[in-house]
Parts: sequence; structure tokens; C-alpha cells
Amino acid sequence: MGGQIVDATLVAAPKQRNTVPEKEAIKAGTSAAEIWPDQPAKAAQKDTDARRTLKFAKGRPLPGGKPGIDIASPSFGHKSSIAICRRYGFIRRGKVTDGARFDGRMLRDVVTTDNTASDVWADTAYRSRSNEAWLKSIGRVSRVHRKKPKGKPMPAGTARANAAKSTVRARIEHVFARQKDQMGMFIRTIGIARAETKITLANLAYNIDRLILHERRAAMG
Repeated sequence: MGGQIVDATLVAAPKQRNTVPEKEAIKAGTSAAEIWPDQPAKAAQKDTDARRTLKFAKGRPLPGGKPGIDIASPSFGHKSSIAICRRYGFIRRGKVTDGARFDGRMLRDVVTTDNTASDVWADTAYRSRSNEAWLKSIGRVSRVHRKKPKGKPMPAGTARANAAKSTVRARIEHVFARQKDQMGMFIRTIGIARAETKITLANLAYNIDRLILHERRAAMG
């Protein structure tokens, strides 16, 4: 029942209305004070650390078993990457980045080596030769979803294995749902430092809530 589960979620922030040149300057890493030198009040309200990205949602299967069309929705904000322990559900490590950061790049920032079980669950975004080699080098066992072969149907055995992994990996979605739906996690501050502080506090609050749950179960059992 041990091991760890890895995933990431987009944490929305108020959308910025910038011109094309301003967007290009932000992407190039130019500071807000440099982009709006004559408008200090405006510069103070511009979050140049957050990024725009597309959030994809799997489409429902069509009649006849055909795959549905995935839905892409634009999002602006930051990304929270976490690893939770499978057995107790505590958030063991987290990392906050801009919203456009690719999930797979964050595996090494959140996977821990102090878990007594070696299994690591994650979705296909984390599947790469580099990540697989790294997990093996630190003594972790990859339970990362396998990708569908390009231009070919998914092998039945791989589909069954992915489905079995999904039953485990789905537990981390409860963490994000708790933070967004019940805690109302939304970034209203400016800059990644403050965003990181808020998301980290949300992670701590979730762990405290989880600890209370386990203590109640122990008292009742």
C-alpha cells in the first residue's frame, strides 16, 4: 500500500491584459518595471511570473467506442506539482512554477527517496527515457502510464495496465479537488514568491486536515 503518486495542477490567477509586444517582453524575462517604466502603479499590478497555457480535458467516448475529442481551455496562472504518499495521502513534497511549465520536467523536483516503498505512479506526461532512467538510478520503480504508440491502437495489455495504475493515481486528484473546491485556492497576489507561499500554505493545511482524519480513525478503531 506504499509508494508515492505524482501529479500537477494549474492554479488560476487573474488574467492579464497585455499587448503583443508586452507579452513578448514578459516571455523574454523582462521585469515589470522595465516594461512599464513610466507607470509604476501599473507595473506593480502586473504578474510577469505567471504564464498562459492550455488545459486539456479528455473528451467522452463517442457511440461505437470511438474516442471523443479532447477539449482545450486557456488558463493563466501558476502550476503546483506535488508528490503524495500512497498509504496516508500526505503531501510529501511540492514545487511551484509558472503555468506553462511541462509536468514531466518536475518529476525530479517532487519525488522523494525516503519513502519505504519504491513505487512511483504518474500519468503519461511524466513518461520519458530520461525520467525512467533517473527513477531507476535512485532505486524507484516506475508505475508511470505508458503512452499510446504513434499511429497505432493502444495494445490491450498496456490499456489494462494503465487502467490499473489509474485506480491508484486517481487518489491525487482528491487533493487538488479539496484545495480548489473547498479551500477555494486561487492566486490573487503578484509574483511567484507570493504564489509559492500561498500554495505551500494550502499544502500544509491539507496535511493538517489529513492528520486529523487519521487521528479520528485511530481513535474510533
